[in-house]
Amino acid sequence: MERASVFVDSTIEANKHKWIQSEKAGHDVGDGCLQEWVRDHWWDYLRARWLEHLQGTRFWVEIDRGDYGLLKHQFIDEPILLDRILDRLKSGQENLNVIQWALDWGIPMSQVIRILEALDINSRRIVHHFENAK
Repeated sequence: MERASVFVDSTIEANKHKWIQSEKAGHDVGDGCLQEWVRDHWWDYLRARWLEHLQGTRFWVEIDRGDYGLLKHQFIDEPILLDRILDRLKSGQENLNVIQWALDWGIPMSQVIRILEALDINSRRIVHHFENAK
């Protein structure tokens, strides 16, 4: 199993963003660009890593060990619904968006709520720790 750190990997991503922006500007744009990355990309980045962890494709050390591969063992009786919910979460939607979608399509709410409660996206938020990115 590949083990990785969201903090190490996100620092690499933020520095790539800084490099690209510096290349565009023709000079070093400074650490403010790292702050920009955190503001604009951190939560989407973190959600994507969390979903990788839940799907068992990559183990992220900062994410709950008990959640690793959770989706390989739960909801095997509802793979299509799970897939549709994950698609929405991957695109940045929140629980309320998923619930509204399910209501619009007449999907049994008990199944949707069961999946959302197990995923519990609101408790899976990790604050960035970049020292120079506030």
